[in-house]
Amino acid sequence: MLSVAGTKSKAKGSQGQFPITQNVTVVEGATANMTCRVDYNDNTSLQWSNPAQQTLFFGDKKALRDHRIELVRASWQELTIRIGDVSLSDEGQYTCSLFTMPVKTSKAFLTVLGKPGRPEITGFTKPAMEGDIITLACTTSGSKPAANIRWFRNDKEVQGTKEVNATGKSFTVRSSLQFEVDRRDDSVAYTCSVEHVSLTTPYMTTEVLEVHYAPHLEITHSLIIPQEGQYFKLECVSIGNPIPEPVLWSKDGGELPDIERMIVEGRELTITTLNKTDNGTYRCEASNHLGTSSAEYILFVYDPNALGQHGPDHALIGGVVAVVVFITLCLIIVLGRYLARHKGTYLTHEAKGAEDAPDADTAIINAEGNHVHAEEKKEYFI
Repeated sequence: MLSVAGTKSKAKGSQGQFPITQNVTVVEGATANMTCRVDYNDNTSLQWSNPAQQTLFFGDKKALRDHRIELVRASWQELTIRIGDVSLSDEGQYTCSLFTMPVKTSKAFLTVLGKPGRPEITGFTKPAMEGDIITLACTTSGSKPAANIRWFRNDKEVQGTKEVNATGKSFTVRSSLQFEVDRRDDSVAYTCSVEHVSLTTPYMTTEVLEVHYAPHLEITHSLIIPQEGQYFKLECVSIGNPIPEPVLWSKDGGELPDIERMIVEGRELTITTLNKTDNGTYRCEASNHLGTSSAEYILFVYDPNALGQHGPDHALIGGVVAVVVFITLCLIIVLGRYLARHKGTYLTHEAKGAEDAPDADTAIINAEGNHVHAEEKKEYFI
């Protein structure tokens, strides 16, 4: 039973001589206890009446024939009754009366919550076709107050359009979700969640969408550079719903030329030993009831010997360039050192006479003499 305490209601009267009640909230189908107390009572009877002002109990005497209503406690200070299997029609204002002169009363409002029914999703067509526009609807009835509906696409919330209709004292709530179907919706779970104050956890229902769409094919290959003598495999990767079957292989617009070396297993084409005759355009094709798709791969088989010779040529050229650069640097260094050394020797011989002279005058004469001898030596060799 869900019970919500309300504001205490006290009837005006002499001190201690008035009834006290509380508002009560329960979920439809549960049990409601209605209690009326008085702090002081001089042997005066208490009475409970329903919203139609029909007496339910007068003291411990039952006045209304309703098997759902029972006495819980009756005394001069308290009158408590129980209403079982509460329905929406039981909602209303109940009155507790203390039969003094004048009669004193206190009001208690019984609120009955209508529990929503479990939601149902309609509008699913199995399968849906890519490009179709479909409308999903989630409906729950019997809620009071009106329930709230939320939509989820897998785990992500999406917004729907809500409609609320009154049915007697309860409400029917409907939420619609409209969208254009594409292949990304295939195997997506759409969940309708119903939330209400009477529920501890939301009611949920889920439907998985199946979408049929035309195929799309791609070819993958096992080698980056196919060479003669190698084992080579092509695979026709296909997406589509239903799965496109069967996969047909062809070469240069015709049948496969060598069925002994070219083996087809399901979506795979295997060439056991490549050779130059395998060069060409390979095509795979598959279809379902929505369409046909194909993919192509151009095969060029390389000569492994040519690839081997082509590689060393580059290495040889690189090595030769490195050697030339190294030799050039060595010649520059040697030449630089030779020039620096030759210049230093020339200046040293020219200044030799000046270094051996005892004074400045002699040094000048020696220097001039050396210069003359140098000229004479030059002329002699000429």
